[in-house]
Amino acid sequence: MSTPEKPRRILIAEIAGAHGIRGDVLVRTYTETPEAVAAYGPLTDAAGQRSFSLRVVRVTPKGVVARLNGIDDRNGAEPLRGTKLYVERAKLPETGAAEFYHADLIGLRAISGDGSPLGEIVAVQNFGAGDLLELKPLEGPETEFIPFGDEWVPKIDLDAGTLVIKRPTPTPEDEESEESGDAP
Repeated sequence: MSTPEKPRRILIAEIAGAHGIRGDVLVRTYTETPEAVAAYGPLTDAAGQRSFSLRVVRVTPKGVVARLNGIDDRNGAEPLRGTKLYVERAKLPETGAAEFYHADLIGLRAISGDGSPLGEIVAVQNFGAGDLLELKPLEGPETEFIPFGDEWVPKIDLDAGTLVIKRPTPTPEDEESEESGDAP
C-alpha cells in the first residue's frame, strides 16, 4: 500500500511587519496582483501548523496592508514579522500550455536529448536577466545554471517528472576566463 502524497504547498506571501496599532500587517505578495493573496482562502505558515485568514485593507507601494483573523493589536502582529505564507498548489489557477510555477519545476529529473540522466532541478533563480534552472548534476557538489528558454529546455513533461536540457556549449572566452580565474 502506498502512502498518500502530501499536498504540495506554494509560497505566495510573507508578512513584512506590523502596520499601525490595530493589528494590521504589511504583506509582501508573490501573486500576479497583490490583492489576489486573499482569494486563496486560509494560508499556512512554513510548517503547515498555523493557519491565517487575511482580509486586504489596501494595497500600497510597499505591499498589501491586511488584517488577520484573531490579531487585533500591534503586540499580536509584531511577532509575525518574517512569517512565510503558503497555499496548497491545488488552489492555484491552472497554467497555460507554456507556463509553469517554479514549484512545478523544482524536483524534476533533468535528462539530455538522448534520454540519459543529467541530474535534478533544485531551484529556479532570477538574478535580473531571466529565469535560470539550477541543476544539481548526478556527480559533484557544484550546481550549474541553465537558461530557462525553449533553446535550452526544449521539452518539459510534468506527468513524467522530467525535462530535457540542452546544455550551453562553453565558448573559448569562457574557458579562458575559468583558467585565469576571471568571472565572465
